[in-house]
Amino acid sequence: MSVEHYENFPVASILCPPAWRPTIQAIYWYARTADDLADEGEAPAAQRRADLQAFRADLDRLYAGQAPTTRWAGVFEALARAIDRHHLPRQPLEDLLSAFEQDVGEPHYPDMATLLDYCRRSADPVGRLLLHLYGVDDPLSLRQSDAICTALQLINFWQDLSVDLPRRRLYVPLDHAARHGLDASALFTQADGAAARALVRELSAHARQKMNEGAALPRRLPGRAGWELRLVVQGGLRILDRIDALDGATLRQRPRIGRADLPRLVWRALRM
Repeated sequence: MSVEHYENFPVASILCPPAWRPTIQAIYWYARTADDLADEGEAPAAQRRADLQAFRADLDRLYAGQAPTTRWAGVFEALARAIDRHHLPRQPLEDLLSAFEQDVGEPHYPDMATLLDYCRRSADPVGRLLLHLYGVDDPLSLRQSDAICTALQLINFWQDLSVDLPRRRLYVPLDHAARHGLDASALFTQADGAAARALVRELSAHARQKMNEGAALPRRLPGRAGWELRLVVQGGLRILDRIDALDGATLRQRPRIGRADLPRLVWRALRM
């Protein structure tokens, strides 16, 4: 599946069970469309909020057994088929919209708890929807899935500082920044110094710890699903390796992984 946006989450990859690919694609385009309404293009904040409210109203119609409007027909037609086929729970889809609505106001996060609450609604629902497809709903698996998804979101934040800051997006807990003598205005200047690098190293260590909390989950998932999740986990950890190799200098440059990293990812996945 071709997508314009770089994502840490694989979308309907070759390892995904073929029967689930249309549903995973439907979930992806639902989330991608709502996310774009929140922060892509030149629309003013009031228009973005109105668009997201209209998008939410179409979701409401879907779960009420009514036909959604034609504005996002492709998105909701595919999602309706996924809901009918797999009985997708509504709450994760609602949580995603809640997070995207929060993005409209260029929010700042005073501490890690508020940032993790955002991740709970912007990232964790994806994992929970996938576990629903796998028929996995025990508390341990849900907690580990949440840990992996939150870690991926945090890794994406620390990886994308050089991209997000010029767009006035600040996903850094301000109490952590203050410990290093930094505030929001200093971060927006993207000054690469010892304090900024120490902050990124600290945040990256937190993300690595969170990923390790969930890393046992893929070993318990069956077949291709488990193998895909192993590669997702290792991909996130590899980005953290790249951040470490830069000594945390991600305010000015964005670390990437590519084809050359694939053998290492596969080897690490096999050894999990």
